Amino acid sequence: MIETVIEFSRYFIALLFGSAVAVSFAGMARTRKNHLALRCFTVILFILQLVCLRFFGMKITIKIYPLLTHLPVAIFIVLYLKRPWLISLTSMFVSFLCCQPPRWIGTIAGEVFDRVSMDHAGYIAAAVLMYLLLQKYAVKSVRHLMERSVNSCLLFGAMPAFYYVFDYSAIVYTDFMYSGARAAVQFMPFMTSAFYFVFVLLYYTETQKQASIQRERDMLDTQFRQAQTEFASLRQIQQNATSYRHDMRHHFALLQGLASKEHIEGIKEYLRTAQSDIDAITPIRFCENETVNLILSAFAGKAKQSEIMLEVDAKLPDSLPFSDTELCSLLSNALENAIQASEHIPDSNKRYIKLRVYSKNMKLCIDIRNSYQTEPIFLQGLPVSKEQGHGFGTKSMAHIVEKHGGVFQFLVKDGWFIFQATT
Repeated sequence: MIETVIEFSRYFIALLFGSAVAVSFAGMARTRKNHLALRCFTVILFILQLVCLRFFGMKITIKIYPLLTHLPVAIFIVLYLKRPWLISLTSMFVSFLCCQPPRWIGTIAGEVFDRVSMDHAGYIAAAVLMYLLLQKYAVKSVRHLMERSVNSCLLFGAMPAFYYVFDYSAIVYTDFMYSGARAAVQFMPFMTSAFYFVFVLLYYTETQKQASIQRERDMLDTQFRQAQTEFASLRQIQQNATSYRHDMRHHFALLQGLASKEHIEGIKEYLRTAQSDIDAITPIRFCENETVNLILSAFAGKAKQSEIMLEVDAKLPDSLPFSDTELCSLLSNALENAIQASEHIPDSNKRYIKLRVYSKNMKLCIDIRNSYQTEPIFLQGLPVSKEQGHGFGTKSMAHIVEKHGGVFQFLVKDGWFIFQATT
């Protein structure tokens, strides 16, 4: 009687262990509601197994076990946890693989003590320990691998899926594994080694790709933060201009004092200094949009310092469907690239930048073109830079335009490098 209880306890623990590990890998939150749903689901499956065992016997029950247990677990993950089929099946295959160490430990315990009950007891103890170890050391990593990308999930799940198919085809449905044939003995080690080799190569490629994407994302974040800083500086310039205008009464008082003393040269010198200070801090007014005025004013000064002829045609309303930092990043990157390209032209008389920006049908339209010395190279529609750490500005521009559902293009035409965008 006791041995029967232990045996059925083993079957229930095996079912509970496999289901719990699978849903943990699939990302089930550890809430009371979810735990209750899993327990009820496991009890229903166990009752179904007992019914099949009663009417069809152990041999048939084992053969249809995938339909009784594994497939329902995968469906539970899809329907209850709302996870994709790929993650659901991978979680199920990996949990099946995790069920093997307790099975081996139970087999060893049964052989050592020469009792079937010790086999079952060893399995139960090992399953509990295995579950705790997986929760602490493996669940988070496995979940990350499966959710990272489709390729990562496929790579990670390939070996457990193969093992699952091999176990049922070579042990449950046939006696190939125990036939003693040389092919049967060598097949599993060979396939395991082959899978490992392919997995390492493909996973290395995948991790390199993900690392490259992460580096680009970090660079774009850095550029965005720089745009925020630059825009804050432009705001400070505007505030300085406002303060300077506010202090005009003091300047007038000083000029009146000089005039009363008939210091004409002093007045002239003071006016020249004041005019120079005002020009340095006062943004040029290109259009109605304050943010665009600040950005264009800053780059007009940079273009002048680099002896570049900058022509601006800006017709924009005060409000645009962009945040100030996005607008700053978009225009700053475009103008910065244009200035850098034009600076390389030896003849300063051939350095030109033409910017046209306007609003049409509630959309922002940009056309910026510049002269260049070396014709740019394009990759997937974006200009690429040979210099290390460069080339992220154009990706940032493309990201902002696409984020707002717009379209853009980079092209070379009639000696001009052109960036056009509508968003």
